[in-house]
Amino acid sequence: MLSTEKLTGFADEASRDIDKQIEATKALGWSAISTRMIGSANIHDMPEDEFQAAADKLDAAGIAVPEFGSAIGNWGKKIDSDFSITLAEIDRAIPRMKRLKTPMIRIMSYAQEPWGTDQNEQERFRRLREIVKRFSDEGLTAIHENCMNWGGFSAEHSLRLVEEVPGLKLVFDTGNPVFQRDRSKAEPYPWQDPMEFWLKVKEHVAHIHIKDCINPVSDDVEPEYTMPGDGQAKLKEILTDAHKTGYDGWIAIEPHVATVFHAPDPDAVDWQQCYDSYVEYGRRFVRLIATL
Repeated sequence: MLSTEKLTGFADEASRDIDKQIEATKALGWSAISTRMIGSANIHDMPEDEFQAAADKLDAAGIAVPEFGSAIGNWGKKIDSDFSITLAEIDRAIPRMKRLKTPMIRIMSYAQEPWGTDQNEQERFRRLREIVKRFSDEGLTAIHENCMNWGGFSAEHSLRLVEEVPGLKLVFDTGNPVFQRDRSKAEPYPWQDPMEFWLKVKEHVAHIHIKDCINPVSDDVEPEYTMPGDGQAKLKEILTDAHKTGYDGWIAIEPHVATVFHAPDPDAVDWQQCYDSYVEYGRRFVRLIATL
């Protein structure tokens, strides 16, 4: 069975308050958080005093941070954006990762351009080589997520990144293929198959994100996110194969059930519902892996 000692999660989906994030983590009996948002900012963008206060609280609670969920090269940044923004994020992230003894940082390959237009691939490769090198030089590992970025167009696109960018590892998100077209195949471009994607990239995967959802009715509609095992992400099949092939890395829940992380108005979110659903999601996930 996959180890429950290496379960973590994006606890900012339970609360943006670090005390509540710690509380939700302990309610699950876990000892790790995948950091992303604390307060109103990504962890690499927080004011220094707020970061240090949060880090002290994590230390006092005995909570490890195996992963930085950074905004580096994410779906909100176009490939022709100012690269100095990315470099500044790296410069802020590195000392904070060292402070928290965090070995991995999630990155992406910049926002997808409309399919059929110039994707500026060589610039993406150039930037990612520089990003990965800067972390590697500090003994840290950059892991690319198959989200709404160039590498998320298909498993083949993710593999091309690994080929073009020395030292790059992957974080595989189980739910993201469910709502993305497979651009390695012919029109009308079917939805990606999560298991097929996993099997193609798994030898390069250093970390796993757990989401589950149902195919959207069209490309411009947000998918319906579900509790783990209730959607079309093929969690049981993927995790069974991961176990059989010796995967021993961390697994992070990223529920998106109560609120989508990039919701336009966080102030309108029912945070008690978010907290409750996050804890319930984690408990259901533990029950799911116990059945594998």
